[in-house]
Amino acid sequence: MNHRHRKILHALFAHPVSANIPARGVEAMLGELGAEVTTGGHGRLHIRLDGHQLVLSHRGAELSPQEVQQLRRFLIDRGVDPVTQYPL
Repeated sequence: MNHRHRKILHALFAHPVSANIPARGVEAMLGELGAEVTTGGHGRLHIRLDGHQLVLSHRGAELSPQEVQQLRRFLIDRGVDPVTQYPL
């Protein structure tokens, strides 16, 4: 995983929740993790990782704090730990 994708992954897990994480960067980072990311109607992001799916109702260029929290929980449940697996 390249440095830019690692920074995005760490931003997803930062406290307080960041509200300016670019959606395109998140899509690319998820691809590096092995996720299948597709866009659906009305700006939805369909994310499939390890047989599980998450749908985000994404509307702008950046993810909202609620979407960041949903994605963070999804990644934690899939066993992704940025500190130990992808250190900066």
